[in-house]
Amino acid sequence: MAKEVHVIMDETAIRRALSRIAHEIIEKNKGIENCILIGIRTRGIYLAQRIAQRIEEIEGTPIICGELDVTAYRDDRLEEQAHVVQDGNLALNQLKSSLGNVSIQDKTIILFDDVLYTGRTIRAAMDALMDCGRPRMIQLAVLADRGHRELPIRPDYIGKNVPTSNQEEIEVALIEFDGKDQVTISQNREER
Repeated sequence: MAKEVHVIMDETAIRRALSRIAHEIIEKNKGIENCILIGIRTRGIYLAQRIAQRIEEIEGTPIICGELDVTAYRDDRLEEQAHVVQDGNLALNQLKSSLGNVSIQDKTIILFDDVLYTGRTIRAAMDALMDCGRPRMIQLAVLADRGHRELPIRPDYIGKNVPTSNQEEIEVALIEFDGKDQVTISQNREER
C-alpha cells in the first residue's frame, strides 16, 4: 500500500490560523482577565504557548499558560486502577506545577489540542481539570477539526475544519517538536 500525503496547512496558514484564534479568544472573553491557556501534551502545549505570545503582543499583558498530560485520564487505558490513580496524581501535580501558584478555580480555561477527532482526549482533559478545581468555563481551541465525534464535544476556536473519512489521518507537525510547521492529510491507497 502506498500512502498518499497532502499538505493542507503550511507554516503561513498555521501562523494565520493561530493569530485569528488569538483575536477570537480576546473578543469572545472581552479581554483576557481571568483566562488561563492550557495545552494538552504534546503539541497542544506549543499551540497554547504560541497563542499566549500572540495575545501578549495584542493586549500588552501576559496570559498564564500551563500544560496537561491526560494519559492517565483516558477511558481507553487498560492498566490497573491503582496505576491510573497514581498517574492521575502525577498529571495533576504537573499541571499545578506548570501554572505555578495560580488556581483554576472560577477561571476561564481555554484548552488547546492539535487535532479534534472523537473527543475522548478532550473529555479526559476536562476530567483532569475538574480534579484540580472548578473552572468558571472551559473553552476548546484546536488547530484541525476532522469530525467523527463519539462524544458531544464542540470546539469554540478552530484553525481549520477538515472533513475526513475514517481511513484518512491528519498529522500536525510543529517546529518545537517536529522541526517544521505543517498539517497533512494522508490515506493509504492500494497499489495496482
